[in-house]
Amino acid sequence: MIKNFVDELRWRGMLQDIMPGTEEQLMKEVTTAYVGIDPTADSLHIGHLCGIMMLRHLQRCGHKPIALLGGATGMIGDPSGKSAERNLLTEETLRHNVACIKAQLEHFLDFNSTEPNAAELVNNYDWMKDYTFLDFARNVGKLITVNYMMAKDSVKKRFNGEFSQGMSFTEFTYQLLQGYDYVYLNKNKGCKLQMGGSDQWGNITTGTELIKKMGGGDAFALICPLITKADGGKFGKTESGNIWLDRRYTSPYKFFQFWMNVGDDDAKRYIKIFTSLSREEIEALIAEHEQAPHLRVLQKRLAKEVTTMVHSEQDYLSALEASNILFGNATAETLAKLDEETFLQVFEGVERYEISNNELAAGIGPLDLLAEKTQIFPSKGEARKMIQSNGLSLNKEKLTDPQTPITTGQLLNGKYLLFQKGKKNYYLVEAK
Repeated sequence: MIKNFVDELRWRGMLQDIMPGTEEQLMKEVTTAYVGIDPTADSLHIGHLCGIMMLRHLQRCGHKPIALLGGATGMIGDPSGKSAERNLLTEETLRHNVACIKAQLEHFLDFNSTEPNAAELVNNYDWMKDYTFLDFARNVGKLITVNYMMAKDSVKKRFNGEFSQGMSFTEFTYQLLQGYDYVYLNKNKGCKLQMGGSDQWGNITTGTELIKKMGGGDAFALICPLITKADGGKFGKTESGNIWLDRRYTSPYKFFQFWMNVGDDDAKRYIKIFTSLSREEIEALIAEHEQAPHLRVLQKRLAKEVTTMVHSEQDYLSALEASNILFGNATAETLAKLDEETFLQVFEGVERYEISNNELAAGIGPLDLLAEKTQIFPSKGEARKMIQSNGLSLNKEKLTDPQTPITTGQLLNGKYLLFQKGKKNYYLVEAK
């Protein structure tokens, strides 16, 4: 059964512009639609998530999604929203990137369904690799005027001094190549809708124009707004760079923390855009959140939904456990289960000290370690007092005896001792 996809996007805040007739087409029959992704890296990042969620919502509404990976266009680079020309990638690098991205997309879309709306993955390199420049210039280039191409915002900004770099002929041809992708999919896959971010409107409408001039079928366009933070800052960018979907670049713990740390206003928007929760569930969550904002109900649910979708439920539970080590009543057992990478991320920014492995191997008294080998306490007397009043933990277990030596057997990951003074003060001692 077909559900109203446009209405779904509208209430989720994911609709900026739409070509007349698009909604009618989508309500009339199962419609094939695509979103293009340039494989410029071997992982997607959360900046890609809005486009991917559009495809996910499309499939859930009964339509057929196509994810187009730009193996050919990725060799050129899209000037939209860019101030400088992109580095060109080799064919080998692009093939590797395409394979990695396909595996990620399987977390969001059902490629194996036996239904007519099973998702499909295509690579424009497959139809562009044997298309000669002369043929492309004769068959496609002659149909669109330079005036039409120059009028597009993505081109105008590069020529009118907003950016000083100018634009190469290679990048200038990008909108024709993207337009031809739409022509190809319209003709060979019956694709009637291209979707993308607001910076893609010019490229998408060039595609609908080409389809018209080349005698193709119906073709429509739909774009979502650029996702920003409530303060107008760029969504998905942190001090350490992009938030990637691949755990090699952004661990599930850091990924989970990104969503946990968004502001209240952003959480209200993001939970609509980046989850598949129903309108009723989301409205109930927002109402619950507004009753007690300090409980961060929205952030917790957002982090759960997105981390589970991108990684797995187990990764979400592990990230939650790791988070509780710092902010909750975690046990020594939980701490011991953490891998070194997550352990260091949890305690990033904590005061750190070093001690030699040899000293630990022989056993070292807690007071010597705390007040002489490190400066966790200014004096042995203060350290003793804290231990005797049950105020100090080692690796999440209370340290009760100021005389019992600390040894290498207590090291976490064979390297670390974690001291906790009171509720919030942590100190990391690394054995080297």
